[in-house]
Amino acid sequence: MARQVDEQIAARFPVGQRLRVLDVGMGQGTQALRLARAGHEVTGIEREPRLIAVAREALAAEPEGIRGRMRIVEGDGRDTGVHFLPGSFDVVLCHGVLMYVEEPDALLAGLARMLAPGGFLSLLVRNGDALAMRAGLAGDWAGALAAFDTTAYRNRLGLDVRADRLDTLTDTLGGIGAPLHAWYGVRVFTDLAADDAVVPESREALEALLAAEERAGRTDPYRQVAALLHLCGVRG
Repeated sequence: MARQVDEQIAARFPVGQRLRVLDVGMGQGTQALRLARAGHEVTGIEREPRLIAVAREALAAEPEGIRGRMRIVEGDGRDTGVHFLPGSFDVVLCHGVLMYVEEPDALLAGLARMLAPGGFLSLLVRNGDALAMRAGLAGDWAGALAAFDTTAYRNRLGLDVRADRLDTLTDTLGGIGAPLHAWYGVRVFTDLAADDAVVPESREALEALLAAEERAGRTDPYRQVAALLHLCGVRG
């Protein structure tokens, strides 16, 4: 996923341009740090004190130049208008956040206002059109049948959350002035891998795995049944 985001950003903006990036719900700051290391000016916003502490610790271990390019704000992604002026960012990331928001339209509209003209909105959401896949592939037939008619599911943390459908988000992005530019599937083949699954030891095997996932993620019909969707909107 991180490599896919990097490639999308690189394709959208001139090589070497230092971008202003907002990472909403940054978690432990992994993606934000990657972008700061790449030379971008990054602001991460997060409301969980435990995750903020981990992110600050990781940032403190970085060289001074990288520390100076990353800012951490404690707050809610729904309150971006309180912290930042409209048009303040070239890129806004919102990964793994919408599943916790019951009515996401207001949040997304606020994020779109943060984008400068031509800015890039990156969403990572649970695929509401493929919720039956995990249960079905695991042989949980009752769970698979129940999943066809809902966008509610229980995640790996044991929390009851919700998924999003591609058509619904496409309409929403068009309505908030950041129409869908491209979309991809994420975790097409690897969704059932255990949390403690061993990463392939050889670089060749790892690259083959990533190449297969990336190819499936941009190819129909495979991307339609991916566990997650990566949607890219562009501010008009």
